[in-house]
Amino acid sequence: MYEIVAVLTLIAFVYSMVGAGLERTPIGGAITFTAIGFALGPHGFDAIALTVDGEGLGTLAQLTLALVLFADAANTDLRELARSSVLPRRMLIRGLPLTILLGFALALPLFWGSLGLLEIAILATILAPTDAALGKAVVTDPNVPNRLRTTLNVESGLNDGICVPVFLTFLAFATEVGMEHSFVEVGIELLLEEVGIGLIVGVGLAAIGAGLVAICENRGWVDDIWRQLSVPMLAVGSYAAAQALGGSGFIAAFTGGLAFGGLIRTHKHAALQAAEGIGNAMALLTWVVFGAVIVGDYMMQATWQMIVYAVLSLTLIRMLPIWLSLKGTRLRADEKLFLGWFGPRGLASIVFGVMLLRTDLPGGPLIATTVVCAILMSIIAHGSSAGPLSKLLAGRLRAAGAGEEPANEGEPRNGG
Repeated sequence: MYEIVAVLTLIAFVYSMVGAGLERTPIGGAITFTAIGFALGPHGFDAIALTVDGEGLGTLAQLTLALVLFADAANTDLRELARSSVLPRRMLIRGLPLTILLGFALALPLFWGSLGLLEIAILATILAPTDAALGKAVVTDPNVPNRLRTTLNVESGLNDGICVPVFLTFLAFATEVGMEHSFVEVGIELLLEEVGIGLIVGVGLAAIGAGLVAICENRGWVDDIWRQLSVPMLAVGSYAAAQALGGSGFIAAFTGGLAFGGLIRTHKHAALQAAEGIGNAMALLTWVVFGAVIVGDYMMQATWQMIVYAVLSLTLIRMLPIWLSLKGTRLRADEKLFLGWFGPRGLASIVFGVMLLRTDLPGGPLIATTVVCAILMSIIAHGSSAGPLSKLLAGRLRAAGAGEEPANEGEPRNGG
Protein backbone atom coordinates (compact mmCIF):
# COMPACT_ATOMS: atom_id res chain seq x y z
CA MET A 1 0.00 0.00 0.00
CA TYR A 2 2.79 2.44 0.90
CA GLU A 3 4.55 1.66 -2.37
CA ILE A 4 1.41 2.59 -4.33
CA VAL A 5 0.97 5.81 -2.34
CA ALA A 6 4.63 6.70 -2.88
CA VAL A 7 4.39 6.12 -6.65
CA LEU A 8 1.15 8.10 -7.05
CA THR A 9 2.23 11.05 -4.92
CA LEU A 10 5.64 11.34 -6.54
CA ILE A 11 4.07 11.23 -9.99
CA ALA A 12 1.65 13.97 -8.91
CA PHE A 13 4.54 16.01 -7.49
CA VAL A 14 6.54 15.80 -10.69
CA TYR A 15 3.50 16.74 -12.75
CA SER A 16 2.82 19.75 -10.50
CA MET A 17 6.28 21.02 -11.43
CA VAL A 18 5.92 20.57 -15.21
CA GLY A 19 2.14 20.59 -15.64
CA ALA A 20 1.84 24.19 -16.83
CA GLY A 21 4.33 23.60 -19.63
CA LEU A 22 2.88 20.20 -20.49
CA GLU A 23 -0.65 21.63 -20.74
CA ARG A 24 0.56 23.94 -23.51
CA THR A 25 1.45 20.90 -25.60
CA PRO A 26 -0.95 18.37 -27.18
CA ILE A 27 -0.16 16.03 -24.25
CA GLY A 28 -2.39 17.10 -21.37
CA GLY A 29 -2.97 15.74 -17.89
CA ALA A 30 -5.68 13.21 -18.75
CA ILE A 31 -3.60 11.64 -21.54
CA THR A 32 -0.47 11.57 -19.40
CA PHE A 33 -2.05 10.08 -16.30
CA THR A 34 -4.13 7.51 -18.17
CA ALA A 35 -0.97 6.35 -19.97
CA ILE A 36 0.95 6.28 -16.68
CA GLY A 37 -1.84 4.31 -15.02
CA PHE A 38 -1.87 1.78 -17.86
CA ALA A 39 1.94 1.48 -17.92
CA LEU A 40 2.19 0.96 -14.17
CA GLY A 41 -0.92 -1.20 -13.88
CA PRO A 42 -1.40 -4.99 -14.19
CA HIS A 43 -1.06 -4.87 -17.99
CA GLY A 44 2.22 -2.98 -17.78
CA PHE A 45 4.95 -3.07 -15.14
CA ASP A 46 2.44 -4.07 -12.43
CA ALA A 47 3.87 -1.42 -10.09
CA ILE A 48 0.39 -0.23 -9.12
CA ALA A 49 -1.68 -3.18 -7.97
CA LEU A 50 -4.91 -1.26 -7.55
CA THR A 51 -8.08 -3.19 -6.88
CA VAL A 52 -10.55 -0.32 -6.97
CA ASP A 53 -14.05 -1.73 -7.19
CA GLY A 54 -16.79 -0.17 -9.28
CA GLU A 55 -18.26 1.69 -6.34
CA GLY A 56 -14.89 3.13 -5.33
CA LEU A 57 -14.11 4.41 -8.83
CA GLY A 58 -17.65 5.73 -9.19
CA THR A 59 -17.46 7.67 -5.92
CA LEU A 60 -14.07 9.13 -6.84
CA ALA A 61 -15.38 10.23 -10.25
CA GLN A 62 -18.57 11.70 -8.75
CA LEU A 63 -16.77 13.78 -6.11
CA THR A 64 -14.21 14.94 -8.66
CA LEU A 65 -16.93 16.02 -11.08
CA ALA A 66 -18.82 17.82 -8.30
CA LEU A 67 -15.73 19.86 -7.39
CA VAL A 68 -14.92 20.68 -11.02
CA LEU A 69 -18.52 21.69 -11.79
CA PHE A 70 -18.80 23.94 -8.74
CA ALA A 71 -15.46 25.68 -9.30
CA ASP A 72 -15.99 26.16 -13.03
CA ALA A 73 -19.51 27.50 -12.47
CA ALA A 74 -18.29 29.91 -9.79
CA ASN A 75 -15.74 31.26 -12.27
CA THR A 76 -18.38 31.76 -14.97
CA ASP A 77 -18.75 35.26 -16.33
CA LEU A 78 -22.43 35.86 -15.49
CA ARG A 79 -22.63 38.96 -17.68
CA GLU A 80 -21.39 36.98 -20.66
CA LEU A 81 -23.79 34.18 -19.78
CA ALA A 82 -26.69 36.63 -19.82
CA ARG A 83 -25.52 37.98 -23.19
CA SER A 84 -25.18 34.62 -24.90
CA SER A 85 -27.48 32.36 -22.87
CA VAL A 86 -29.38 31.40 -26.02
CA LEU A 87 -26.39 29.30 -27.17
CA PRO A 88 -26.13 26.85 -24.22
CA ARG A 89 -29.93 26.84 -23.97
CA ARG A 90 -30.24 25.66 -27.58
CA MET A 91 -27.48 23.08 -27.11
CA LEU A 92 -29.18 21.67 -24.02
CA ILE A 93 -32.84 21.86 -25.07
CA ARG A 94 -32.37 20.91 -28.73
CA GLY A 95 -28.90 19.49 -29.11
CA LEU A 96 -28.88 17.08 -26.16
CA PRO A 97 -32.13 15.22 -27.04
CA LEU A 98 -31.05 15.07 -30.68
CA THR A 99 -27.71 13.61 -29.59
CA ILE A 100 -29.44 10.81 -27.66
CA LEU A 101 -31.85 10.11 -30.54
CA LEU A 102 -29.09 10.05 -33.18
CA GLY A 103 -26.93 7.92 -30.91
CA PHE A 104 -29.80 5.46 -30.55
CA ALA A 105 -30.47 5.38 -34.32
CA LEU A 106 -26.83 4.73 -35.27
CA ALA A 107 -26.36 2.12 -32.54
CA LEU A 108 -29.31 0.04 -33.77
CA PRO A 109 -27.62 -1.49 -36.84
CA LEU A 110 -24.33 -1.95 -34.99
CA PHE A 111 -25.65 -3.69 -31.89
CA TRP A 112 -28.96 -5.19 -33.05
CA GLY A 113 -29.11 -8.74 -31.68
CA SER A 114 -26.48 -8.03 -29.03
CA LEU A 115 -28.41 -5.35 -27.11
CA GLY A 116 -32.10 -4.74 -26.53
CA LEU A 117 -33.78 -1.46 -27.44
CA LEU A 118 -33.62 -0.13 -23.88
CA GLU A 119 -29.97 -1.15 -23.58
CA ILE A 120 -29.18 0.72 -26.80
CA ALA A 121 -31.00 3.76 -25.38
CA ILE A 122 -28.90 3.46 -22.21
CA LEU A 123 -25.68 3.41 -24.26
CA ALA A 124 -26.75 6.51 -26.21
CA THR A 125 -27.59 8.33 -22.97
CA ILE A 126 -24.34 7.40 -21.20
CA LEU A 127 -22.29 8.88 -24.05
CA ALA A 128 -24.42 12.03 -24.47
CA PRO A 129 -23.10 14.23 -21.60
CA THR A 130 -19.78 16.01 -21.95
CA ASP A 131 -17.02 16.30 -19.35
CA ALA A 132 -16.28 19.64 -17.72
CA ALA A 133 -12.89 18.42 -16.49
CA LEU A 134 -11.62 17.31 -19.90
CA GLY A 135 -13.04 20.46 -21.49
CA LYS A 136 -11.17 22.72 -19.08
CA ALA A 137 -8.28 23.25 -21.49
CA VAL A 138 -10.68 24.96 -23.93
CA VAL A 139 -12.90 26.69 -21.36
CA THR A 140 -9.90 28.41 -19.75
CA ASP A 141 -8.02 29.21 -22.99
CA PRO A 142 -8.02 33.00 -23.57
CA ASN A 143 -7.61 32.37 -27.30
CA VAL A 144 -11.19 31.12 -27.42
CA PRO A 145 -13.86 33.88 -27.48
CA ASN A 146 -15.55 34.31 -24.12
CA ARG A 147 -19.00 33.55 -25.54
CA LEU A 148 -17.83 30.11 -26.72
CA ARG A 149 -16.02 29.34 -23.47
CA THR A 150 -19.09 30.29 -21.44
CA THR A 151 -21.34 28.23 -23.70
CA LEU A 152 -19.21 25.09 -23.38
CA ASN A 153 -18.86 25.59 -19.63
CA VAL A 154 -22.60 25.90 -19.04
CA GLU A 155 -23.46 23.05 -21.40
CA SER A 156 -20.99 20.62 -19.81
CA GLY A 157 -22.08 21.74 -16.36
CA LEU A 158 -25.75 20.98 -16.89
CA ASN A 159 -26.00 18.20 -19.48
CA ASP A 160 -24.81 15.43 -17.16
CA GLY A 161 -27.40 16.42 -14.54
CA ILE A 162 -30.14 16.51 -17.18
CA CYS A 163 -29.09 13.07 -18.46
CA VAL A 164 -29.36 11.50 -14.98
CA PRO A 165 -33.19 11.14 -14.97
CA VAL A 166 -33.16 9.98 -18.61
CA PHE A 167 -30.53 7.34 -17.82
CA LEU A 168 -32.32 6.21 -14.64
CA THR A 169 -35.64 5.92 -16.49
CA PHE A 170 -34.18 3.69 -19.20
CA LEU A 171 -32.33 1.66 -16.55
CA ALA A 172 -35.46 1.24 -14.43
CA PHE A 173 -37.44 -0.23 -17.32
CA ALA A 174 -34.53 -2.29 -18.60
CA THR A 175 -34.27 -3.95 -15.18
CA GLU A 176 -38.10 -4.04 -14.81
CA VAL A 177 -37.98 -1.80 -11.73
CA GLY A 178 -40.40 0.79 -13.14
CA MET A 179 -42.83 -1.56 -14.90
CA GLU A 180 -45.76 -0.67 -12.63
CA HIS A 181 -45.73 2.90 -13.99
CA SER A 182 -45.68 4.24 -17.53
CA PHE A 183 -42.40 5.29 -19.14
CA VAL A 184 -43.52 8.93 -19.30
CA GLU A 185 -44.63 8.96 -15.65
CA VAL A 186 -41.32 7.60 -14.41
CA GLY A 187 -39.38 9.99 -16.65
CA ILE A 188 -41.25 13.10 -15.54
CA GLU A 189 -41.09 12.11 -11.88
CA LEU A 190 -37.35 11.53 -12.03
CA LEU A 191 -36.80 14.74 -14.01
CA LEU A 192 -38.71 16.85 -11.50
CA GLU A 193 -36.99 15.21 -8.56
CA GLU A 194 -33.46 15.25 -9.92
CA VAL A 195 -33.50 18.75 -11.40
CA GLY A 196 -35.86 20.38 -8.90
CA ILE A 197 -34.20 19.10 -5.75
CA GLY A 198 -30.75 19.65 -7.19
CA LEU A 199 -31.56 23.25 -8.09
CA ILE A 200 -33.12 24.06 -4.71
CA VAL A 201 -30.32 22.46 -2.70
CA GLY A 202 -27.53 23.94 -4.83
CA VAL A 203 -28.80 27.51 -4.90
CA GLY A 204 -30.04 27.37 -1.30
CA LEU A 205 -26.77 26.17 0.19
CA ALA A 206 -24.79 28.57 -2.01
CA ALA A 207 -26.86 31.53 -0.79
CA ILE A 208 -26.40 30.48 2.82
CA GLY A 209 -22.70 29.86 2.28
CA ALA A 210 -22.11 33.19 0.54
CA GLY A 211 -24.00 34.98 3.31
CA LEU A 212 -21.88 33.33 6.00
CA VAL A 213 -18.71 34.18 4.10
CA ALA A 214 -19.73 37.85 3.90
CA ILE A 215 -20.61 38.06 7.62
CA CYS A 216 -17.50 36.27 8.80
CA GLU A 217 -15.21 38.20 6.44
CA ASN A 218 -16.58 41.52 7.72
CA ARG A 219 -15.92 40.46 11.30
CA GLY A 220 -12.43 39.21 10.57
CA TRP A 221 -13.20 35.67 11.64
CA VAL A 222 -11.85 33.95 8.52
CA ASP A 223 -8.21 32.93 8.40
CA ASP A 224 -6.49 32.71 5.02
CA ILE A 225 -5.74 29.01 5.51
CA TRP A 226 -9.28 28.07 6.53
CA ARG A 227 -10.72 30.18 3.72
CA GLN A 228 -9.29 27.70 1.23
CA LEU A 229 -11.47 24.92 2.65
CA SER A 230 -14.77 26.77 2.33
CA VAL A 231 -15.44 26.23 -1.38
CA PRO A 232 -14.37 22.54 -1.59
CA MET A 233 -16.51 21.70 1.43
CA LEU A 234 -19.50 23.65 0.11
CA ALA A 235 -19.16 21.98 -3.30
CA VAL A 236 -19.02 18.44 -1.91
CA GLY A 237 -21.70 19.25 0.67
CA SER A 238 -24.08 20.53 -2.01
CA TYR A 239 -23.52 17.45 -4.12
CA ALA A 240 -23.96 15.03 -1.21
CA ALA A 241 -27.02 16.81 0.21
CA ALA A 242 -28.81 16.77 -3.14
CA GLN A 243 -27.99 13.09 -3.66
CA ALA A 244 -29.20 12.22 -0.16
CA LEU A 245 -32.52 14.02 -0.79
CA GLY A 246 -33.09 12.23 -4.10
CA GLY A 247 -31.94 15.02 -6.41
CA SER A 248 -29.09 15.41 -8.87
CA GLY A 249 -25.85 16.27 -7.15
CA PHE A 250 -24.40 17.45 -10.46
CA ILE A 251 -27.20 19.99 -10.93
CA ALA A 252 -26.71 21.10 -7.31
CA ALA A 253 -22.95 21.49 -7.77
CA PHE A 254 -23.18 23.53 -10.96
CA THR A 255 -26.13 25.77 -10.04
CA GLY A 256 -24.66 26.20 -6.56
CA GLY A 257 -21.37 27.27 -8.09
CA LEU A 258 -23.11 29.79 -10.35
CA ALA A 259 -24.99 31.26 -7.38
CA PHE A 260 -21.95 31.29 -5.08
CA GLY A 261 -19.73 32.90 -7.71
CA GLY A 262 -22.34 35.60 -8.32
CA LEU A 263 -22.91 36.34 -4.63
CA ILE A 264 -19.41 36.24 -3.17
CA ARG A 265 -17.73 39.62 -3.24
CA THR A 266 -14.34 39.30 -1.51
CA HIS A 267 -11.39 36.92 -1.88
CA LYS A 268 -13.20 35.03 -4.63
CA HIS A 269 -10.04 34.01 -6.47
CA ALA A 270 -8.31 32.80 -3.31
CA ALA A 271 -11.38 30.84 -2.24
CA LEU A 272 -11.73 29.11 -5.62
CA GLN A 273 -8.05 28.27 -6.06
CA ALA A 274 -8.10 25.47 -3.49
CA ALA A 275 -11.22 23.91 -5.01
CA GLU A 276 -9.68 24.01 -8.47
CA GLY A 277 -6.42 22.51 -7.20
CA ILE A 278 -8.13 19.70 -5.30
CA GLY A 279 -10.46 19.03 -8.24
CA ASN A 280 -7.53 18.84 -10.66
CA ALA A 281 -5.61 16.48 -8.35
CA MET A 282 -8.64 14.21 -7.94
CA ALA A 283 -9.24 14.24 -11.70
CA LEU A 284 -5.66 13.15 -12.36
CA LEU A 285 -5.99 10.40 -9.75
CA THR A 286 -9.18 9.26 -11.46
CA TRP A 287 -7.35 8.97 -14.78
CA VAL A 288 -4.55 6.96 -13.16
CA VAL A 289 -7.13 4.53 -11.77
CA PHE A 290 -8.95 4.50 -15.12
CA GLY A 291 -5.73 3.65 -16.95
CA ALA A 292 -4.53 1.05 -14.45
CA VAL A 293 -7.77 -0.77 -13.67
CA ILE A 294 -10.21 -0.18 -16.53
CA VAL A 295 -8.46 0.44 -19.86
CA GLY A 296 -6.48 -2.79 -20.17
CA ASP A 297 -9.28 -5.16 -19.14
CA TYR A 298 -12.01 -3.58 -21.25
CA MET A 299 -10.05 -2.64 -24.36
CA MET A 300 -9.09 -6.29 -24.83
CA GLN A 301 -12.81 -7.03 -25.26
CA ALA A 302 -13.42 -4.28 -27.83
CA THR A 303 -14.97 -5.25 -31.16
CA TRP A 304 -15.08 -3.31 -34.42
CA GLN A 305 -18.70 -2.36 -33.74
CA MET A 306 -17.72 -0.78 -30.42
CA ILE A 307 -14.83 1.13 -31.96
CA VAL A 308 -16.97 2.40 -34.86
CA TYR A 309 -19.70 3.55 -32.48
CA ALA A 310 -17.16 5.27 -30.23
CA VAL A 311 -15.82 7.21 -33.24
CA LEU A 312 -19.35 8.13 -34.31
CA SER A 313 -20.20 9.22 -30.78
CA LEU A 314 -17.36 11.74 -30.73
CA THR A 315 -18.02 13.03 -34.25
CA LEU A 316 -21.33 12.72 -36.12
CA ILE A 317 -23.54 11.90 -33.12
CA ARG A 318 -22.23 14.95 -31.26
CA MET A 319 -21.50 17.44 -34.02
CA LEU A 320 -24.60 17.15 -36.22
CA PRO A 321 -27.11 17.79 -33.36
CA ILE A 322 -25.06 20.75 -32.13
CA TRP A 323 -24.92 22.19 -35.66
CA LEU A 324 -28.69 21.79 -36.06
CA SER A 325 -29.42 23.25 -32.61
CA LEU A 326 -27.40 26.38 -33.47
CA LYS A 327 -28.99 26.85 -36.88
CA GLY A 328 -30.17 30.44 -37.31
CA THR A 329 -27.79 31.96 -34.74
CA ARG A 330 -25.14 34.52 -35.66
CA LEU A 331 -22.32 32.05 -35.11
CA ARG A 332 -19.93 31.36 -37.97
CA ALA A 333 -19.66 27.86 -39.39
CA ASP A 334 -16.22 27.30 -37.81
CA GLU A 335 -17.58 28.37 -34.41
CA LYS A 336 -20.43 25.85 -34.66
CA LEU A 337 -17.97 23.12 -35.64
CA PHE A 338 -15.76 24.12 -32.72
CA LEU A 339 -18.65 23.85 -30.25
CA GLY A 340 -19.65 20.53 -31.78
CA TRP A 341 -16.18 19.03 -31.69
CA PHE A 342 -15.33 19.96 -28.11
CA GLY A 343 -17.74 17.66 -26.38
CA PRO A 344 -15.28 15.36 -24.55
CA ARG A 345 -16.57 12.26 -22.78
CA GLY A 346 -15.11 11.43 -19.40
CA LEU A 347 -16.14 11.56 -15.75
CA ALA A 348 -19.90 11.71 -16.29
CA SER A 349 -19.81 8.68 -18.58
CA ILE A 350 -17.62 6.83 -16.05
CA VAL A 351 -20.18 7.54 -13.33
CA PHE A 352 -23.07 6.27 -15.46
CA GLY A 353 -21.04 3.24 -16.53
CA VAL A 354 -20.30 2.29 -12.92
CA MET A 355 -23.98 2.68 -12.02
CA LEU A 356 -24.83 0.38 -14.91
CA LEU A 357 -22.35 -2.31 -13.85
CA ARG A 358 -23.94 -2.45 -10.40
CA THR A 359 -27.05 -3.94 -12.05
CA ASP A 360 -27.44 -7.37 -13.61
CA LEU A 361 -28.29 -5.99 -17.05
CA PRO A 362 -27.26 -8.61 -19.64
CA GLY A 363 -25.75 -6.07 -22.00
CA GLY A 364 -23.90 -4.21 -19.25
CA PRO A 365 -20.37 -5.43 -20.09
CA LEU A 366 -20.82 -4.68 -23.81
CA ILE A 367 -22.10 -1.18 -23.04
CA ALA A 368 -19.28 -0.57 -20.56
CA THR A 369 -16.62 -1.62 -23.07
CA THR A 370 -18.07 0.70 -25.72
CA VAL A 371 -18.09 3.56 -23.21
CA VAL A 372 -14.45 2.89 -22.29
CA CYS A 373 -13.50 2.98 -25.99
CA ALA A 374 -15.22 6.35 -26.42
CA ILE A 375 -13.65 7.84 -23.28
CA LEU A 376 -10.16 6.69 -24.23
CA MET A 377 -10.54 8.08 -27.75
CA SER A 378 -11.88 11.33 -26.32
CA ILE A 379 -8.95 11.72 -23.94
CA ILE A 380 -6.54 11.43 -26.87
CA ALA A 381 -8.49 13.29 -29.56
CA HIS A 382 -9.80 16.21 -27.51
CA GLY A 383 -6.72 16.50 -25.34
CA SER A 384 -4.36 16.71 -28.30
CA SER A 385 -6.54 19.07 -30.34
CA ALA A 386 -7.57 21.58 -27.65
CA GLY A 387 -4.62 23.93 -28.00
CA PRO A 388 -4.09 23.78 -31.78
CA LEU A 389 -7.78 24.18 -32.69
CA SER A 390 -8.26 26.99 -30.17
CA LYS A 391 -5.39 28.92 -31.74
CA LEU A 392 -6.65 28.13 -35.24
CA LEU A 393 -10.13 29.44 -34.46
CA ALA A 394 -8.74 32.56 -32.79
CA GLY A 395 -6.58 33.26 -35.84
CA ARG A 396 -9.50 32.80 -38.24
CA LEU A 397 -11.70 35.13 -36.19
CA ARG A 398 -9.00 37.78 -36.01
CA ALA A 399 -8.38 37.54 -39.75
CA ALA A 400 -12.10 37.93 -40.41
CA GLY A 401 -12.44 40.74 -37.85
CA ALA A 402 -15.01 38.69 -35.97
CA GLY A 403 -14.09 39.22 -32.34
CA GLU A 404 -16.60 39.33 -29.54
CA GLU A 405 -20.03 40.01 -30.99
CA PRO A 406 -22.65 42.47 -29.72
CA ALA A 407 -24.93 41.52 -26.84
CA ASN A 408 -27.48 39.80 -29.05
CA GLU A 409 -24.91 37.70 -30.94
CA GLY A 410 -26.63 34.46 -30.07
CA GLU A 411 -30.11 35.56 -31.08
CA PRO A 412 -31.58 34.05 -34.23
CA ARG A 413 -31.52 35.90 -37.48
CA ASN A 414 -34.98 36.97 -38.67
CA GLY A 415 -36.58 35.02 -35.84
CA GLY A 416 -35.09 31.76 -37.14
